[in-house]
This record gives sequence, C-alpha cells and structure tokens, in this order.
Amino acid sequence: MKLNPNYYRWITGSLSILMLLAALTVSGNDLPSLKGKKVLMVYGGWDGHYPKQLTEKLVPWFREQGAILTISDSLGVYTNKAIMSDVDLIFQLWTMGKISQEQEKGLLEAVRGGIGLAGTHGGLGDSFRDNTEYQYMVGGQWVAHPGGEIDYSVQVTDHDDAVTKGVGDFKIHSEQYYMHVDPNVKVLATTTFNGGHNSWIDGAVMPVVWKKYYGKGRVFYISVGHTPKDFDIPEAMEILRRGIRWASGSKYEPYEKWMSPVYPKK
Repeated sequence: MKLNPNYYRWITGSLSILMLLAALTVSGNDLPSLKGKKVLMVYGGWDGHYPKQLTEKLVPWFREQGAILTISDSLGVYTNKAIMSDVDLIFQLWTMGKISQEQEKGLLEAVRGGIGLAGTHGGLGDSFRDNTEYQYMVGGQWVAHPGGEIDYSVQVTDHDDAVTKGVGDFKIHSEQYYMHVDPNVKVLATTTFNGGHNSWIDGAVMPVVWKKYYGKGRVFYISVGHTPKDFDIPEAMEILRRGIRWASGSKYEPYEKWMSPVYPKK
C-alpha cells in the first residue's frame, strides 16, 4: 500500500513530539518537587526589565506546583530572620539598585547556609554592581549586550543534566548578554556572538544557563528574560522552571560534585 506523503509527515512529526514529551517527563521526574516548599519572590529595581510583570507571570505556576509563596517588593525582607530561616528558595528579580550591608548579609548567609537561589537576566545577573561578594555568589555579572535587542540563538550544551535534558536549541529576539563568568559554574547552554556589533568578540561563546553552589546553597541562572515575553518561548520557560526546581532542593538533595574548570592543565 502506498502511503500519502502528508500522512507520512504527520506520523513523523507526531513521533518527534511524543519523543520530546517523553524526554521532558523523564527529566521532570529527576528534579525536586516544589510541593510544600516555601518560596520567597523578591522583585524591584529598574522597571525596564518588568520585574513585577514577570513575577506575576510565574506566580500561577508556583502555586500550581504547590509552593507556599511570600512575595516582597523590598530588599528589606532579607533582614527578616524569621522568613529567611524558614524559606527553601529565593527567586529574585531585581535589576541594578543598591543593597544595604545588612540586607546583603542576610541574603548571602541564607544561601550559603543552604537556601536555593534562582533568577533571570538582570534580575539576578546585574542586580548590585558594587557588591562583588554578591556576584561571587551568582557566578557571573552582566557587562554588555552588543546591539541591544537582537535576534540570536541559544544552544543546549549539556544534554544529560536534568535541567536541560530533552530540551532543544532555540531562537530568540532579546538582549544577548555578554558576561563575566565564574569558570567553575556548570554551563548548561551557551550563545555565540558574531562581529556584527563589536568585531573583537566575533565567535565568542558565552554561557546563557548555569548552575552552581554558594556554600550549601544551589544557585540557578538563565540570562534570557529582558521582558516576560522571552519566556513565551517554550524551551526558555521549560529550562527556567526546571532550574527553579533544581535550586529548591538545596536543603534536601545531595550535594552535586562536578567541578571542571574551563582551563584544565595540559
């Protein structure tokens, strides 16, 4: 019997989708659940990154997952010892601005002691430019986005980690972050710059998604997220959700060892 070419394409496409869904399901099962976890969402800073809107975009998902939310638009919450000693995960969306010594101490001590930390774009990777210990905790700091909002692509580089397993590469129109990055973070996805805006960075490969530890605390970061629409891209949202779940396991999951410096001895 001769198959209709359109039918064949439909079968092939359906199988590809089913395989992707299966991969996503397996990876999802490998990650901690948010059910019953206490999550502190902190937003503010520069309004150009729409911190309130992205917070609101994610709140329904957190609640669907069973998380117990505390939402704050003030960095002062980091000095609240009752909250900080009880929370499992901090999700921060705060670009630029200033953090007091007492506020920074509360945040650093919480993560170092085992509370997870997750965030996106400038909301975690360009929060407090004067605070190097904060940047040491995050694992990177924004320094440029040549060309502003442009078309670029993100390549998944670690296909075994549960955060990115089964997720494909994707294209995006946003700010392509050029960052100073800790060489010991575990890189999960990257982007490659061309020389269209700055000739001297042509071919530079930059981490976009990583995870790391600060003390006992798990830290997850993704550099996309200039506007909430970035996370209308299914792959970007899937990676973000998985990274959040991974970071939420700091207090409960074994410490992962993956130290593999970018510059090994020859």
